[in-house]
Amino acid sequence: MSCFVLRSGAGVGVSMKKNNITIAVGLIFIVGLVAVSCSKNSGSSENPVSGTNSPASAETSGQMLITGAGSTFDYPAFTKWREAYAAVDPNVRFDYQSIGSGGGLRQFIAGTVDFGASDAPMSDEMMAEAPGKPIHIPIVLGGEPLVYNLPGNPKLKLDADTVAGIYLGQITKWNDPRLVALNPGADLPDLPVVVVHRSDGSGTTYIFADYLSSVSPAWASSVGKGTSIKWPIGLGGKGNEGVAGQVRQLPGAIGYVELAYARENNMTYAELKNAAGNFVAPTADTISSAMASAKIPDDFRFSIVNAPGAQAYPISGASWVLIFQKQPDAAKGKEIVRYLKWVLTDGQKYLVDLGYAPLPETIVQRELTLLDTVKY
Repeated sequence: MSCFVLRSGAGVGVSMKKNNITIAVGLIFIVGLVAVSCSKNSGSSENPVSGTNSPASAETSGQMLITGAGSTFDYPAFTKWREAYAAVDPNVRFDYQSIGSGGGLRQFIAGTVDFGASDAPMSDEMMAEAPGKPIHIPIVLGGEPLVYNLPGNPKLKLDADTVAGIYLGQITKWNDPRLVALNPGADLPDLPVVVVHRSDGSGTTYIFADYLSSVSPAWASSVGKGTSIKWPIGLGGKGNEGVAGQVRQLPGAIGYVELAYARENNMTYAELKNAAGNFVAPTADTISSAMASAKIPDDFRFSIVNAPGAQAYPISGASWVLIFQKQPDAAKGKEIVRYLKWVLTDGQKYLVDLGYAPLPETIVQRELTLLDTVKY
């Protein structure tokens, strides 16, 4: 709607007769209605999914708006890709909200977003619940360091038993003999261990709990894995950013986050003992090493935790974009597939600087073939 603003001229209404007053009141009423109407039109661009612009406002500006929601694990990647893709196709705008993998899966199944993103693959039950056939497109590989806040922030080594012991509540002090044995010479304080975990449904939690389930029978039998689990101990933080914030603020705290968040916040993190018996830190190379030994099924639902490679980082995982094989909106569907093909090719070059590992070329080619099966 076009909005017309009525401005009063100099001296209008200074001396009015009764009829003029009536006209003036009428004009004020009309101006008020127009102002309210304009306000409603300009203020209705809030999108309940993203909190930014709505599809209507995007169309007004000549852009197609495509919405997604889910993983905080890959939010730094989506942010970079959005900036870079704007130069590739300025007519499409991708609006992604990092609400956690659990929320992304729910919104994807409900059809309130055009795509979901998750660090946990959909279960068979979720696949059956979806209104169409979902396909999984891995877009990044990442690692989850254990970050901590100790005086002097010494470089520590941890293994499966100590990580499980901390998160099961069995190791409660930083000078516990098991930690001291792994870190001779480190000045470990007599300080309580403050366990921090995710409070929201999270694919980052899924990867971490998947790792613990694979290395600790006690964890597997009492807690298990999932995007939301019943934690034996600890404080919750919302999103990777929430966990990072808690650890930075609380002396003695330890938590798991995606590597990009640890690097962005200049946090200290441990080297972990892998399945080959070597202590390794999360890097693009050690995450890629974990992927190298993985057997990837045709539906791309896989896990790479505790991989057998000599340099494999043990808490590594993938993050997926989820779309329907039969797209409900042909125009949007074609743009989503075009964007994902760019993410899998040109978009991978941005990942290492953000703390991710790029996908192997053999996997990329298989994914491109899968995207060619999408119907509109």
